[in-house]
Amino acid sequence: MVFKDIVISTQPNIQARPATPFVHNRQQMLNNLVDNLKGMVYCNIYDEHWTMLYISNGCEGLTGYSPDQLIHNQNISYEEVIAPEYRSYVRVEIAKAVETNTSFEIEYPIHHANGSVIWVSERGYPVYDDHGQVQALEGYIQDISDRKNVEASLKKAESRYRSIFENAIEGIFQSTLDGQYLVANPALAAIYGYESSAALISALNNIQHQLYVLPTRRDEFVKEITTKGKVHNFQSQIYRKDKSIIWISENARLVYDKDNQPIYYEGTVEDITELKNHAVEIEYQATHDNLTGLPNRYILNDRLQQSINFASRYNTKLAIVFVDLDQFKLINDSMGHSVGDQLLVSVSKRISNNVRDIDTVVRLGGDEFVILIPNVQTRQDIELSLGRLLNHMSAPLNINDFNFSITCSMGISVYPDDGKDPDTLLKNADSAMFKAKHTGRNNFQFFTPELNEKLTDRFNLEYKLRRAIEHKEFVLHYQPKFNLSTGQISGAEALIRWQPSDYETIYPLTFIQVAEETGLIVKIGQWVLNTACKKAKQLQQITGKAIPIAINVSPKQFRQPNFVEIVQDALILSDLKPELLELEITENIMIEDTPKFIETLQQLKAIGVKLSLDDFGTGYSSLSYLKDFPIDQLKVDRAFVHAIEEDANNMAILKAIIILGQSLGLRVVAEGVETEFQFDFVKSVGCDEVQGYYFSKPLPEVHFDRLIEENLLVS
Repeated sequence: MVFKDIVISTQPNIQARPATPFVHNRQQMLNNLVDNLKGMVYCNIYDEHWTMLYISNGCEGLTGYSPDQLIHNQNISYEEVIAPEYRSYVRVEIAKAVETNTSFEIEYPIHHANGSVIWVSERGYPVYDDHGQVQALEGYIQDISDRKNVEASLKKAESRYRSIFENAIEGIFQSTLDGQYLVANPALAAIYGYESSAALISALNNIQHQLYVLPTRRDEFVKEITTKGKVHNFQSQIYRKDKSIIWISENARLVYDKDNQPIYYEGTVEDITELKNHAVEIEYQATHDNLTGLPNRYILNDRLQQSINFASRYNTKLAIVFVDLDQFKLINDSMGHSVGDQLLVSVSKRISNNVRDIDTVVRLGGDEFVILIPNVQTRQDIELSLGRLLNHMSAPLNINDFNFSITCSMGISVYPDDGKDPDTLLKNADSAMFKAKHTGRNNFQFFTPELNEKLTDRFNLEYKLRRAIEHKEFVLHYQPKFNLSTGQISGAEALIRWQPSDYETIYPLTFIQVAEETGLIVKIGQWVLNTACKKAKQLQQITGKAIPIAINVSPKQFRQPNFVEIVQDALILSDLKPELLELEITENIMIEDTPKFIETLQQLKAIGVKLSLDDFGTGYSSLSYLKDFPIDQLKVDRAFVHAIEEDANNMAILKAIIILGQSLGLRVVAEGVETEFQFDFVKSVGCDEVQGYYFSKPLPEVHFDRLIEENLLVS
């Protein structure tokens, strides 16, 4: 290096001999090269303070200090730049190089002038005089912070992945192509019954014959992984150390070297013995009803298709019988689910014991069963078989010291007469069962083309109903309610109408049941809710008065888990005060889950919505549950109002209902008031509000608005 020609002096200024042009040019070239290095070239005296004699211009970029500040330790010595905890280490390492007359290379952190810490690498060597005494050090220092950061990250990553490897619950391995383990984690050792990874690797040197119960599985493993480069969920039976047998699942890949040559396998192993041991049980549970043990709906189509294939091959008939228990719901609700479950178990045994061995009994769910009766020749064969079943079914069942008489309604479709595929046959048997229900229960009915026509009409109605939702063909009519004290309109009930563009108005009785059965009532009900809220807000803005709007809530709509949130959203969207919305709910909604029914009512009440019990007196347990309902108003069913002109007893019933409601602090509304006599009577017995044709039928919105204006003028 050029610094060996420098006369070492402790004086700040060193006078050099004049140089020849060639030497000068060469010196200039070397100086430029040194100054342009990304790092610091230095020469310092090997003294107590490591006094700097020369520092290249890269010093400032590396340390933040200019060469002038460090030369002769003018402002700071280089040793002070070194992190204090590393200064002793640096001196010791350089001293070793001096003693052995060798170069040195060390790494350590320094403090930059801006306060940051950076890592540097210093490479240098000692300079000796003619007597072999060390005089100075020459070297090069460069920033290695990026490399150090990478090394630190790699070290953390290695530590992290080592932890994952050691603590994974799945076995992890690498194995040679010929079947020896190279690497195994503790989890794999535990799966195979070894005390450690080392013990496993030492013991297993021939995976094919020592591990696999079927040695051919190893060949299959190799074939698949060689073809695809990997295996997924490769399941095999293997021997553990104690020779017990377990099931494992492997996921592995083939690893290649840089020349694309396969070198080893690596992957994971999972013990799936428990899953395999329960496979039969799981399959049984998936295909059989947990309560009765009968085949369930998941294998019905398969069994039915097999029966169809048999009937087709041997030119016989197949009967599909749809069975629905009569009045089971009433027993289940009144006696509890425990009794209901015992009843279903007893019924399923009774059905199974009264059919042939070749017949199949399936439980669809609830109180619905299907019987497949293959190899029948005539209709009379089916009638005789089901007639015997009906007789046995109607015999009393004793459960918890109670005798229950259970009957059933059955619908029958026959292959190939009533259909040639499972879906059609089941659909037609279901239709026939509903006919049996409507003809008095405890009987069976065969499918007929007339039933098919009704079913077709029903599907057409469903299709049109879906289109009506898409095309927004619904409108609301409004029937006013009148306050008997003031004689003024006190509110209105919103009633839905279906108004196709090219047909006459369709009334709810035509389509509500289909909407309820198909679930379309949820979308329709939400539209009614939003529209009625907007109307109530509009009436308030126009009239300056509070005119509540009532809507009917269907059972399916009310049982939505988020029904309360839906109501809240409608109120927010319309900016309507909650007390101007009335929800009319029938008692029948509570039959399936009274506690949940009451809980939902309480949540609605907490919002501030008005709650009305519609068709009061026609539902279940009206009086026993009325005290628990957080409702605001009773609407007496129109049947009681109409009947007062025909039977004086009905007057007493109507009066009692009105008194009962008012004694509980509820407003009472009489529906269906159509004559002056009815009006005079309900007024005389203290009814609060009335609604009916005597005052107004349900009106289209524009006519209702006009009625409101007229009522305001009168008031």
